[in-house]
Amino acid sequence: MPIPRFLLALALCVCVVACNREATKAATNPDAAAFVADGGGDGSVWVVDGPNGGRLFLCGTIHILREKDYPLAPAYEAAYMYSNKLVLELPPGAASGSELTSRMSQLGLYPADASLEANVSKETWEAVKKWAAKHRLNPTPLNRLRPWFLALMITSTEYAALGAKPDQGVDSFFEERAKKDGKPAEGLETVEFQLQLFAALNEKQQRELLEQTLGEISSVKEEFEKMIKAWKYGQLDELKEMLFREAEKYPDLMNLFLTARNLSWMDRLEQMLKRGEKVMVLVGTGHLTSDSGLIELMRKRGYRVRHYREVTDF
Repeated sequence: MPIPRFLLALALCVCVVACNREATKAATNPDAAAFVADGGGDGSVWVVDGPNGGRLFLCGTIHILREKDYPLAPAYEAAYMYSNKLVLELPPGAASGSELTSRMSQLGLYPADASLEANVSKETWEAVKKWAAKHRLNPTPLNRLRPWFLALMITSTEYAALGAKPDQGVDSFFEERAKKDGKPAEGLETVEFQLQLFAALNEKQQRELLEQTLGEISSVKEEFEKMIKAWKYGQLDELKEMLFREAEKYPDLMNLFLTARNLSWMDRLEQMLKRGEKVMVLVGTGHLTSDSGLIELMRKRGYRVRHYREVTDF
């Protein structure tokens, strides 16, 4: 039985920190003018109205994108322009610094007397070596990586081969733009918290994550294209089916990685609404889908939630 697909999707949340690459923002990110243009589609942006004039723009993001995926739908530009601050999953600048590298070594590497080969099946280790050969990598250093960390590395590498990179993600762009514009920004979680989500997986779950990652390499391009299309047009039902098709088999993991996080965010977001703030909230689109997604949670608490295309009262 495979580990749920949504874990692979959520893995992209921490690709920035788990597989940190040299910064290429200045060379690869589109400039602000590109976002003003109509990129097609309605976008995955929902507007939540609260008391005292409070308004949240729930902006579903893809954490890694290709240059050709720009420009975005106008909804994202409008959300930025009508907001007084940004709220991201991670605080601005969270993915930089030597402390992060040190922490990754502590969590993601086996001690000197252990190895990946000794903790996975023979078939999985052979698949790892085959994948390494494909990318002209020496498998020896990979043998030190715990399964969850290697799964993140493989995921990041495969998407990078398609031209999709964290530095081109929606979150990264708006984080840099807010910094230049002097617009306040804050995070809902810490890097440590997100890393611990994966580090806390038991050995069986880690092996399954790695096995499924290796097994889905051949379909990465096709699945990514489908995901991008659904995201661009705000098709949450399609995204839900893609991301959570096996999730009901894993209620504990679903709660750990998604439901509990959404609920923990709700109180902070609701306080912003009650204070009358206007906020652009940038989170992975998976957090907007399902009955436990932010959209339905807001509605259940009595808030008016509309897709951006339905809003005329700016």
